[in-house]
Amino acid sequence: MKIKSAEFIKSATDPGGYPVTDLPEIAFVGRSNVGKSSLINNLVQRKKLAKTSSTPGKTQTINFYRVNDCMLLVDLPGYGFTKAPEKTNLQWRQFIDTYLRTRENLRGVIQLIDCRHEPTAMDRRVFVWLMETDLIGGICAVKSDKLSRSRLIQSLHTIRGDLMMPDTISLISHSAVSGKGRLELWKHLTSLAGFSGRDSGTKEQSSEETTDC
Repeated sequence: MKIKSAEFIKSATDPGGYPVTDLPEIAFVGRSNVGKSSLINNLVQRKKLAKTSSTPGKTQTINFYRVNDCMLLVDLPGYGFTKAPEKTNLQWRQFIDTYLRTRENLRGVIQLIDCRHEPTAMDRRVFVWLMETDLIGGICAVKSDKLSRSRLIQSLHTIRGDLMMPDTISLISHSAVSGKGRLELWKHLTSLAGFSGRDSGTKEQSSEETTDC
């Protein structure tokens, strides 16, 4: 997908703060510090659009980003940050749950999992919930540059097995460092959003892939 524009719109914690738009939205969820912001920055080819932090649990709001004036990418607060106060964790769960259950233009949720580790118990619970609510849009195995090709293949097999993923659910590996997997992920995201697309070639690094978005 060729990025013509990408901008931060706003942050929110309740429906009254959500952007007023009918554009399709794709949300990203994962453990604290799994790299959601880095993934979004790589997708839109902007180094500092989504703020990154080495401090787990820092993102405490739902952050909305508009891409090409045709769709929104949504960065949800991370889960599983054990050092956060229980009251804070409860508040996060409540406003994330409200967003996921009430946002009418949400087209799917991509769950991020660090490919260097087996899925955690929380990863499994979130996946089951997304499956039960029919919100799962796929799994993205991030930080793939940290593993050799053979270990990455083994990791993807482990993730699919541990989560008991149906074959119909996409599992895509991605590296925010090298950009590998970016075009495959964009093709999947635009499909979820309801746009048709075409590949301009087979090279992973091509920047000229276009869609109707």
